[in-house]
Amino acid sequence: MTTRPLAIFGGTFDPIHIGHLTVAWEAAELLDAEVRLMPANVPPHRPAPLASPAERVAMLCAALAGQSRLVLDARELERDGPSYTIDTLRELRAEQGERPLVLLLGADAFAGLPTWNRWRELFDFAHIGVLSRPGVEVTLPDSLVAEIAARRVDDVAALRAAPCGRLVELAVTPLEISATRIRELLAAGRDPRYLLPAGLFDDPVLLAPYRR
Repeated sequence: MTTRPLAIFGGTFDPIHIGHLTVAWEAAELLDAEVRLMPANVPPHRPAPLASPAERVAMLCAALAGQSRLVLDARELERDGPSYTIDTLRELRAEQGERPLVLLLGADAFAGLPTWNRWRELFDFAHIGVLSRPGVEVTLPDSLVAEIAARRVDDVAALRAAPCGRLVELAVTPLEISATRIRELLAAGRDPRYLLPAGLFDDPVLLAPYRR
């Protein structure tokens, strides 16, 4: 019996929005995997989130209510300092044994992988699933092209045959939703209702960080 993969989808989630949830859900279906949404504490490559860790956790809990395929993993919020993915994958590997792990990355984030801390080591602990948008080509740096040349697979079933080390592209539905734009709308007193999960509007306190 094959082991169901565990996939990790990180980000600031400031706030969590429909675009995040759509691609995470589709990846869960394509991989037949449990997907954990993992908010970063101090993201190394972008400004600090506007909402506090506790506020982002509350929003994620509201957004994920009523289903079980996507779950929250808040471990990075419990660590001090920058949220380096390699540290998280090391920790997960120690917990999960030989279970296949899949790090989910948007195509743009994947193209920037060589700027990440100990990026080549990521493949020692997980597969990488690139969330690609049909018809959109992203230019990859030469160092990344060389690293992934022998790692590419076309069939997601290949990820179940090894705990780590492979790369697959996952074609997902592109939703051009910007968390920055959502924050701007909320700060202006507007109501971006259909850009955010319905659960975030059930409690007015959840969106308070952006209405200050």
